[in-house]
Amino acid sequence: MSRVYPFDDAATARAVIGHDGTLVEWNEGARRLLGHPADAVLGRPAAELLADVGTPVPPTGPRWTGTVGLRHRDGSTVPVWLLAHHRPPHDEHPGDWLVVTPLTGTEPPAGDDPLTEAGLIQSPCPVAVYDDRLRLRRMNEAMAAVVGLPEERVRGLRLAEIGGRPQSEELEESMLRVLASGRPLDVQTFTRTGGEDRAHAWLASMAPIRDPAGRVRGVCLAAHDITDNHRARQRLQLLNEASVRIGTTLDVTRTAQELADMCVPALADFVTIDLLDPQEYGGEPPARITAPVRLRRAAHQSVLPDLPEAVVQPGTTEEYPALSPQADSLTAGRTITAAVSAGDMDQWLAWHPVRGERVRRYGIHSSMSVPIQARGLTLGVAVLTRHRRPDPFTADDVLLAEEITARAAVCIDNARRYSRERETALALQRSLLPRSLPRTAALDASSRYLPAARAGVGGDWFDVIPLSGLRVAMVVGDVVGHGIQASATMGRLRTAVRTLADIDLAPDELLTHLDDLVLRLSEDAGAEGSPGEVGATCLYAVYDPVSRRCALARAGHPPPVLLRPGGRPQLLDLPAGPPLGLGGLPFESTEVDLPEGTVLALYTDGLVQSRERDLDASRELLYRALGRDTDCLDEACDGVLHALLPGGAAPDDVALLLARTRGLPAAQVATWDIPADPALVAPIRKQVVDQLDAWSLSEATFTAELVVSELVTNAIRYGARPIRLRLIHDATTLICEVSDTSHTAPHLRRAKTFDEGGRGLLLVAQLTQRWGSRHTPDGKTIWAELSLYEEDR
Repeated sequence: MSRVYPFDDAATARAVIGHDGTLVEWNEGARRLLGHPADAVLGRPAAELLADVGTPVPPTGPRWTGTVGLRHRDGSTVPVWLLAHHRPPHDEHPGDWLVVTPLTGTEPPAGDDPLTEAGLIQSPCPVAVYDDRLRLRRMNEAMAAVVGLPEERVRGLRLAEIGGRPQSEELEESMLRVLASGRPLDVQTFTRTGGEDRAHAWLASMAPIRDPAGRVRGVCLAAHDITDNHRARQRLQLLNEASVRIGTTLDVTRTAQELADMCVPALADFVTIDLLDPQEYGGEPPARITAPVRLRRAAHQSVLPDLPEAVVQPGTTEEYPALSPQADSLTAGRTITAAVSAGDMDQWLAWHPVRGERVRRYGIHSSMSVPIQARGLTLGVAVLTRHRRPDPFTADDVLLAEEITARAAVCIDNARRYSRERETALALQRSLLPRSLPRTAALDASSRYLPAARAGVGGDWFDVIPLSGLRVAMVVGDVVGHGIQASATMGRLRTAVRTLADIDLAPDELLTHLDDLVLRLSEDAGAEGSPGEVGATCLYAVYDPVSRRCALARAGHPPPVLLRPGGRPQLLDLPAGPPLGLGGLPFESTEVDLPEGTVLALYTDGLVQSRERDLDASRELLYRALGRDTDCLDEACDGVLHALLPGGAAPDDVALLLARTRGLPAAQVATWDIPADPALVAPIRKQVVDQLDAWSLSEATFTAELVVSELVTNAIRYGARPIRLRLIHDATTLICEVSDTSHTAPHLRRAKTFDEGGRGLLLVAQLTQRWGSRHTPDGKTIWAELSLYEEDR
């Protein structure tokens, strides 16, 4: 719907002069004033209408007023008072001059005119009265001071012609609504009037003026300067916005960038955030700062695209001397403002010519350096500069910048402390995890550890532990919680698992002992906190390449995924068992046959837990990833992580262990049943020698004979029947095992000078790479490992 304006266009002589000096608009009022029709003057130089001789001097500033002699069409000279507004370029408009002068309404109103009855003409509040054509009829001295022109000069002009700005046109629209509806209206605007050197916030109160018959005959406009309230609301809104926008993450660089983004363009045209490099001070900023100061650029922002004012790029360091705004502010510990015109920055810009060139090129005129301080520590400095905004920094600007920076400083310090703790916990975590997995004859293994993206480093761990008889243990666990405490607890549990595994406990027995340890750790934690703070889950498996069987038990941990050769991935059905730390509840072991080439996937719950999908969907993704290609376990690990964590970020820690089983051929194992007769030890030694010859291991014959003789003799003398001898060999190791049904384990001791016995196990310990005993359901096994190559010992 188009709006109908009650304006008499011919009541004002109005022309528009383009940026090149030619006339681009010429209204009917201008034709009435000078007689020239529009088609005769449009496109021609405006200077041709001047009656004065000489080259015209173009006016400067945003507005010009004065009386000039203009050429009438009949050749006469007409003295005309002109009001000219310079309209700056915007968008694709190149900018021009709007020139106006009133033609009608210039005479004072008659005494009986209802417009003269407005009672606020003497008010100290700026007041103006407009008729029903929205042309100025009266205004008081306060309004004349705001406009910057006397009443007799602008009487008869519309508000848009007096102001010459878009805000004036918006106010005129509001006055038209008052005129049409007869209802008062309040409008807020922020503009610079002709009588002001800077913009102010105004509340324009508009009320209809009625005659005795009740007809609306005009509009009364009263202006109220609300700049202070406006700026106070702006500061409050800016502070509130800063509390929301700054500190959204626990990342130092991101928080610094949020501070820079917050200050541009609200406070400055170009902002730099430089932080003290913690690497130079051992992780903590110095208590006292002296120049020169080395700072690292954390972030910057500008009103100009591509930040052309920047000299230093984010991530790089630079040393600032004593004469720089950064160093001066940090050493003084307070905000310092500087003005280029006052020479405050001359020494600094002369010392750094590149910055001096940028200051001159972009017209930077003011600088404000604000220290970033939190909890008694100085973390860095924010430097705010202006070049597009012409006004310098005020005391209110300093207070606002300090308040925003103080809020950001707490967020930066929180992020710094969090980053330091996370890096410490991550370093501790990685130092406690195996640097590389051992190469064993029982299986090939590959692993991955991924710390949580936001929650911090947790207590997830994995391990591969070689056992006697070429067996190998696999373990994956998860300590409740995150941070250094969780990592330290993980280190304790991993050490305990390796110790318990070394004495060859069955999986369920090992978890029982581990449960007792977690209970004790929880009781220790209760001295400072609440009992039960320590908790964990664990999966423990032992694989025997000779029997190709695997024994597993779990304590509240996700069950493993099994992929047999040529088959489909499947979840291995294991008794869940209670999480570690509850105490008093039993654990159950399960044994499964694993053909050679079977892939076992052990993992923590961070791999399959997701907010975007349920547990079944995550497991299906895991099955698909394992089913694609497991020829290379390293690539398979990467494929699993990519499938379940495509962004590389996990809400919780992730530990993944993939293992492919190997089987030991029967030809590499020899077993004999031993009669309980010491006289038959010699034939047993002969059989062992023959077997070593068959395996082409003659170089190990002498040591093997001695070890077998000692172990078999001890079993016959101190053990219980039946007794069995087993030899196992792989590429580098020969293993001798003697089993009997006695549960009494031998102990190494040093024989006295006159003792006739007691030196056998000492001799075994000296001749072998390692030896030990393990309990079995039927008794015990004494074993010894001989290295087949001297350099391996």
